[in-house]
Amino acid sequence: MSDALTHECGLAYIRLRKPLSWFQQEHADPLWGLRKLYLLMEKQHNRGQDGAGIACVKFDMPAGDPFLERERTAKRNPIERLFDDALSPARGLTDDELAQMSETKLKKRFPLLGEVLLGHLRYGTHSGRTSSMCHPYVRRTNTESRSIAMAGNFNLTNSPELFAKLVEYGLHPVGDSDTGVVLEKIGYFLDREHAHLEATLGPGSFQGLEGAELAREVSRQLDLARVLRKATEYFDGGYVFGGLLGNGDSFVCRDPAGIRPGFFLVRDECIVVASERAAISTVFDTDPREIEPIPPGHALISKRDGTFSLERFAEPLALRQCTFERIYFSRGNDPSIYRERKQLGRNIAPRVVSLLKGDLDRAVFGFIPNTSETSYLGLLEELGEIRQKVAAERIWRMVESGTATRESIAATLAGRVRGEKIAHKDQRLRTFITHDAARKDLVNHIYDITRGTVFPDDTLVVVDDSIVRGTTLRESIVTMLARLNPKAIVVASASPPIMYPDCYGIDMSQLGRFIAFEAAVSLARERGVDGVLDEIAAKCEEQAARPPERMKNHVARLYELFSHEEIERKVAELIRSKSLHWKGELHVLYQTVEGLRSAMPEHTGTGNYPTPGGYRVLNTAYLNWRRGNDGARAY
Repeated sequence: MSDALTHECGLAYIRLRKPLSWFQQEHADPLWGLRKLYLLMEKQHNRGQDGAGIACVKFDMPAGDPFLERERTAKRNPIERLFDDALSPARGLTDDELAQMSETKLKKRFPLLGEVLLGHLRYGTHSGRTSSMCHPYVRRTNTESRSIAMAGNFNLTNSPELFAKLVEYGLHPVGDSDTGVVLEKIGYFLDREHAHLEATLGPGSFQGLEGAELAREVSRQLDLARVLRKATEYFDGGYVFGGLLGNGDSFVCRDPAGIRPGFFLVRDECIVVASERAAISTVFDTDPREIEPIPPGHALISKRDGTFSLERFAEPLALRQCTFERIYFSRGNDPSIYRERKQLGRNIAPRVVSLLKGDLDRAVFGFIPNTSETSYLGLLEELGEIRQKVAAERIWRMVESGTATRESIAATLAGRVRGEKIAHKDQRLRTFITHDAARKDLVNHIYDITRGTVFPDDTLVVVDDSIVRGTTLRESIVTMLARLNPKAIVVASASPPIMYPDCYGIDMSQLGRFIAFEAAVSLARERGVDGVLDEIAAKCEEQAARPPERMKNHVARLYELFSHEEIERKVAELIRSKSLHWKGELHVLYQTVEGLRSAMPEHTGTGNYPTPGGYRVLNTAYLNWRRGNDGARAY
């Protein structure tokens, strides 16, 4: 993806099922759980670099000592900072001294060492980038089972309505962030669960428990699935939430359509959950086939005693997993993601060959950015197979005609598909300079090119995983590639055009910033059919007051006017900077929707939204654009 977008966040959860002393005996490390959490977060650092946070619950702490701890930071290199601080009390201690410490003393010395651990990686969306915006969020009380730390990877389309629900309950929530709303809603129904159990078990009931005995029994009988069923009843969006209760109960739940990813592994010594299967596989040296997805609409619930269950809290919907998760967000070392990305590259090969008119000898292939490498490998493999088939057919025709010679066969088999490392990203270069002119100059130097890999009569084909806004292509990448002076440049996108807001996988709700939308609007105006823009606006105005369940995608009318190839050609014009001196041809090739679906049939994302709230976001985004307020967030 050549444009920076707000990533999905990352979640990491570890529930130790053995005491700390067991980890000292078996692994010679009582801090084993904390170190595993570090690795689990580090292996998902691609999911968020704007901040990180850790929460832990400590069992059997003496009265007066904390049982729920939390640290967050939004400073640079947040994971390293957090764990440097978390593990710093070990400095100066010998292994023997660490081994001699009691569990209580260990947990007092290491504030973030506990039996239940929750980590979060944040990539900011529309909120600020301060530590207070980082997860986990905490709701503190002096009752263990009413205290909760929560973190999530989610976008909800209806946070204002959920906020209004809290007010309807008689609460006075402070702030309207979606995370805060979710925490308060779950906290409210957690309180209701306590009230129900206290009435059932307390004085006057058939059990008649009082005081500490009542508190312990209520804590033991808490039904987190019932809490989640009530708390999430009106949630609309994609989410994976993790929550730790101060009493040691915990949960990780996944949205009913399975939009957001969540995987778990259960072992005798621990239960692990993460946003990415590959992270668990690497950190715990486990065959990926042993790691299961949390079923949509279900929660993995762990009780204080170490027992666990998968409980349904919402009626599962049709599976609608996010395609961007597979195309871009997740690391490519997950076996299924690796296969899918390679297939995306294979699927665009025929169109590349067609554009090149079959002349692979004068083409050079590369990729940009790094996340596109796997699709690039799939493209090279398919091109190699296409080349072999063409060569085999030529040889067979020579054999049939009796003209085959050793030399003619050798000439036919000569050559290769030329793949080169065209560009290298400077990982140390940052582009957060606030001065726009200075930032633009800096963007031009994010990538270094390998000169001498491309010749003037070559066509340079570069694979990009997706083209969303086109800004970086226009301001940096095309200009940089043009310095190699090829005859032509082809940008081949492994994903289809991004035509609609995504309010589930990523926070990109400003419709006018999508280059595919910009291309369609430009075409409509050039051809004198831009009246459709007003017609769409009227339709969107007409349905704006309807509930989301009755809304339709009227923006699709714009795209229906133009072919896939027409959009490609216009995008190619738009990404060509007016200041570009290079005179060669510039082409854009997009993956087709059919190609996307064949590569990852279990994942969707083409403007047919998985929940009703998506249509409202699209409706609002279009009206914002039409009113000249495209900078506003649509939800």
